[in-house]
Amino acid sequence: MNLLKIATLFLCLGVAGCGSLQTSDGRQPGDKAQSSSAKRWWPFAEKTEGQSSVTDSQSGMAWLDQHEKPLREAVAGSDITVERRDNALVLIVPVDSSFNPKRPEMLLPAVINPIGRAAKLAQGDPQGGVLVVGHTDSSGSKAVNDKLSIDRARAVASIFRLSGMDGNRLRLKGVGADLPRADNSTTAGRALNRRVEVLWALRGVLPTLAQSDVVP
Repeated sequence: MNLLKIATLFLCLGVAGCGSLQTSDGRQPGDKAQSSSAKRWWPFAEKTEGQSSVTDSQSGMAWLDQHEKPLREAVAGSDITVERRDNALVLIVPVDSSFNPKRPEMLLPAVINPIGRAAKLAQGDPQGGVLVVGHTDSSGSKAVNDKLSIDRARAVASIFRLSGMDGNRLRLKGVGADLPRADNSTTAGRALNRRVEVLWALRGVLPTLAQSDVVP
């Protein structure tokens, strides 16, 4: 990204918070997410009645194969990692090394370039869409965690928006501490749970990923 885009990004994050972005179900950022009594870590492989899975097809697997290596190269050398899941490529942005500790909703400059490179890849692929999901650990109140998770998701999604992705291919949401991937009773576990995940998938898969209670 050029200097103008970077300056615009910091203005957006620091002043306006990119409030024009919406959550995956149309709520304005900061609205409380709906609760669910049956949330699991990775339910995306499951099918609903009458629904076909894009990743069961040869084209879906070929799409993942085509984009996995370039995505890993885009974030190489940073603390951002890439996972290949059942039907999506997932960037995992760790909060502790990616967000300003004094401004917990603001990205550090060091992560803007690798996220920007990933965003350019996604923007250049008309077949794909992106879902950005913010997560926290269990420290603090639910209200605080819900807001913090959507604020962090909005910060990462802003880079994708500045790279040219429009609202038809970009969704975001925050789930607070509802979906940990590690034990919140340990320091290391809480650090793993503080993260933003960017799911890049074929556009046919994205609506399933963006269901209000079906998130990674």
